[in-house]
Amino acid sequence: MRDDDMWRRAPVVCCLLLSLAACTSTREPAEDPRPPTRAAGTGSGVPAPTPGGPGEVACAYAIDTLPEPPAGYRIVLGDVAVPESPVLQVAESGDADPALRLFAKWGLLVRSGAVVDIQVAPGREGEARIGWGGAVAPAPSVRVNACGPGTGRPQWLAFAGGTWVARPACVPMVLRSAGRQAQVRMGVGAPCGGVDGP
Repeated sequence: MRDDDMWRRAPVVCCLLLSLAACTSTREPAEDPRPPTRAAGTGSGVPAPTPGGPGEVACAYAIDTLPEPPAGYRIVLGDVAVPESPVLQVAESGDADPALRLFAKWGLLVRSGAVVDIQVAPGREGEARIGWGGAVAPAPSVRVNACGPGTGRPQWLAFAGGTWVARPACVPMVLRSAGRQAQVRMGVGAPCGGVDGP
């Protein structure tokens, strides 16, 4: 191409570049390729992550939804289900804190829409810690906030976690939901014997 041809085409190239710049500057932003998240309790699918404070179990950490608790679980207060096993098996946790030396893994089931508080019984807080959900931080008490069902019908949400103890023990826990309260005793590496308190 000769120099004079290049100079004759320069205005055309400049106009094309300016037109292209104008088009790209007014174009809608590209859509985010990630799927949209849903607010907890809306529609179907997994609830959007919600920030949880200390001792809070976020709805997004539910690992499963079930139409009802499975065999081997008992329903307490109509809103929470815990294992019926007389003794939960423990294993070394690997935690540096001697108070958290042993861990009994068990799933917590909570009815969709219910707010449930669980705590190691008063006076026994120094003996055990509990926790469920992602990045579990052992605590003497936890709260599961109201989580919407994955479908239009009521469901039970399952959370992975369990109980930490320094040595095998019968751990009494207080459960609260909708203004009601009950106490259950969990055999963490050791049987409880007797029946649960009121």
